[in-house]
Amino acid sequence: MAEEAREIEELEGAAAEAEVETEAEESAENTKVKDANWYVVHTYSGYENKVKANIEKTIENRHLENEILEVRVPMEDVSEIRNGVRKTVQRKMFPGYVLINMVMNDDTWYVVRNTRGVTGFVGPGSKPVPLTEAEMKPLGIRTDIVSVDFEEGDTVAVVAGVWKDTIGVVQKMDMTKQTATLNVELFGRETPVEISFAEMRRMV
Repeated sequence: MAEEAREIEELEGAAAEAEVETEAEESAENTKVKDANWYVVHTYSGYENKVKANIEKTIENRHLENEILEVRVPMEDVSEIRNGVRKTVQRKMFPGYVLINMVMNDDTWYVVRNTRGVTGFVGPGSKPVPLTEAEMKPLGIRTDIVSVDFEEGDTVAVVAGVWKDTIGVVQKMDMTKQTATLNVELFGRETPVEISFAEMRRMV
């Protein structure tokens, strides 16, 4: 009996240590997210999307998801008339530039700077300088982080917007864009849609 009790104590102790380690890791991840800023990278003309894809591949390979949070090529809708027909097309807002939300350190600087097609960070003497809140607003980049009471795997109800009254399971969450991906039924089949955190509530 004494031996069983000792084993139980050891197991409980190990579980408590694991829980503390998990909390510490989560706290470290949250700190990293708070330390992240948006930076501008200069690229060869026409290489913007290639640079984005290459950096995202490196993030995946090196498991840098908590240090390089998002790579963005800002686009805008532009109306153009060709052969008398008006069309709305998407164009790059800043040809030759890519925006990156990242925690700046030696490793992340090296990864981005040595990506094929990148010529350097924008800043005095090529020293990376983060964008200010005023500079980010016209780009549609939000700086406030919303806290939500649901996570991946939870069932939520959409309470506003196009998908109002839809119920679905959260498949993926994007804390930077503050959106969640749900699978909703569309034309008889499940289709993933991206919905703002503000438009959904967790089902109790």
